[in-house]
This record gives sequence, C-alpha cells and structure tokens, in this order.
Amino acid sequence: MDVKKYNRIKLLLGISSSAVFFIIILLIVLTGFGIELEKWLSGFVESNYLKFILFVFILSIISSLFSTPINFYSSYILEHKYNLSNQSLRDYLIDRIKSLLISILIGIPVLLIFYYLLQNFPDNWWLFFSATMFLFSVVLAQLFPILIFPLFFKLKPIENEELIKEIKDLAEKNNFKFSKIYSFDLSSKTKKANAALTGIGKTKKIILGDTLLNLLSVDEIKTVLAHEIGHYKLKHIPKNLLFSTVQSFLIFYLIALLHKMSIGYLGYQSVAQISAFPIIILWGFLIGIIVTPLSNYLSRKYEYEADSFAVKVTDLPESFKSALTKLFEKNLSDKEPHPFVEWYFYSHPSFNKRIENIDKQIVQSENLKEILN
Repeated sequence: MDVKKYNRIKLLLGISSSAVFFIIILLIVLTGFGIELEKWLSGFVESNYLKFILFVFILSIISSLFSTPINFYSSYILEHKYNLSNQSLRDYLIDRIKSLLISILIGIPVLLIFYYLLQNFPDNWWLFFSATMFLFSVVLAQLFPILIFPLFFKLKPIENEELIKEIKDLAEKNNFKFSKIYSFDLSSKTKKANAALTGIGKTKKIILGDTLLNLLSVDEIKTVLAHEIGHYKLKHIPKNLLFSTVQSFLIFYLIALLHKMSIGYLGYQSVAQISAFPIIILWGFLIGIIVTPLSNYLSRKYEYEADSFAVKVTDLPESFKSALTKLFEKNLSDKEPHPFVEWYFYSHPSFNKRIENIDKQIVQSENLKEILN
C-alpha cells in the first residue's frame, strides 16, 4: 500500500479545502455579495443579532456547498479506499450531523458574544473577545470528556488486570493522578489506533482505543501512556495554554487592526457592519497561515520532550520504538515526509526523527552508565 500517496492526497485535499474556503470568502467581499445579502436580510429582519446569525449561516451554507465534497472524499471515500474506515455511510452521516449540531450549539453563543463586543466596543472588541475565548476553552476542556466525547464513542472500563496494574504503578511512580482508565470503541469508526489523556482537573481520564489495545503489548502501551503523562509532568498543558492565550490575544489584535484599516478601502462604513464580517475571516485566515509553523514547531518540541520522558521513566526504549513503529504503520503515517511539509504542517515529529531522538537518548544513557561505573 502506497503510504506516501495516501498522505499526499490527504494533504492536497486539506489544502484544497482551505483554498476553496478562502476564495469563496474573498469573492463575497470583492463582489459586494455580502453588502447585498445584508440589505436583503434587513428587509425582513429587524434584530441586528438575528441578522448577523442568519448572515453567518448563509455564508456557511455557501462555503459548505463547495467544501463538503472535498471533505467527504477525504474523510470517507479515501479512508475506505485505503481500508482504514469501518464506518458505513449511515454512521458517517450521523456523526457529521452530531458534529454540526454541536457546532451550532457552541457557535451561536460565541457569535452573539462576538457581535455584542463588536458593536459596543469597536476599538477594543479583540481584547474582550480573546479573554472570553480563553474562559470558554477552559470550560470546554472540562466538559468535553463528560458531554461531547460519549456522543461519538462508548467508554468502558479496562478489563486487563495486568495492564491496569502497570498503568497505576506508572502513575503512582510519577505522582500522576487521574480519575479512571477507559477503553473506547475506536474500531467502530476506524482501523487506526490511538490513546489520550483527556480532560483537566477532576475530569482527567486515561482513554485507550480498542484498536490500540489489540495492537500493542502491555509494555508498549505503558510507554505510550508514559509519553502522554510526560505532557502533564513537563507542564506542557499550562505552557500550551499560556502560549495559545498570548497568541490568541495577538492574533485578534492584528485582525482588529487590519480590519479597521481595510474596511474603508473596501466600501464599508464601520467595523460593526455585518457585511464587513467576512473581512475579519480573511485576515484571520491569512494570519493563521503565518502562525501555523510556529505553533507546530512548539508542538513538535513538546513531543520530543514527552518521548524522552517516556523512555526515562519506563526504561523501555525498544518497547517504545516498537509501539511507534506499529502505530505509524497502522495509521498509514508517512515516516519520512518532505522537510517543508513536516516543518509547516506537522504537529508531531516524523517517525524517523522520533526514533533518532530515542536512539540518541539510549546512547547518552549508556555513556552515563559507563562513566558512573
């Protein structure tokens, strides 16, 4: 099976979807369609808030008409073509509907808050909205494992007593507290394997995909979980939160600044004009292109550190390397992507670089032992 071809197609489809979205929003701005749409909505809607929600809803429908075929091919047809998906078309569509409903339930309050701030604080909306999104993300992180995740997967307690003991010993050894250990039916959707620590505080859970449990040995699973625990013990979670918060404030500040500077050139009267909202989307998209490699660089750095942590606390480097090999092969991940693709798009280091990092740590550990002896 051509792994590189699969990854190349996935990447091209992702880029195509983003490009189509950008072009559609750009055309809406340049053709004056947004202005005409706002005028049309004003003919039968008095509330600016309702008008704004309907405006965004219509833009979303227009965008979806072009992006949905690309996304469907990427997430359903291609996954079946490469024998990675276990979902029927019916189950796939049900999941998409669930995701859409969740997006609507979350998105409408966010949009209403955004428009309120835009109307009432035209110069400082970015500051208040960034703070709002920070609080919102913290609450969502608490609620995700309780309310959202179970809508897509069934959780059940791990039955392997040996594995439970090893996980508890690993957690106690590293002073890591969690609520429960679960497996989830990842095989109901895909043949890919995965595991994660989800939630924060009291909602923190260890969740293992059933595909991973069937793929890896106890020692291999132990190293994978040690990697995840490493993210917590090395303070990657609060560091990421701090970084994303600072980044969010900076991005929204730049969006607000560029939006205010550009509306006059494009024929809009005020920053709160509903039809000028697509300009905010455009600036956010362009700034996102610039900051993406920085975010991914930091993420890869943390992944290397978590790998080193896993090797150190388990002293099972070969088991960890074996686990990574099985996971990369099971998930059809490109072990050696093009350097630019990895630098720009990858949030995790490539397989070859992760193995190289582990091998360096093994050599350093052996050299240290020789010096001490």
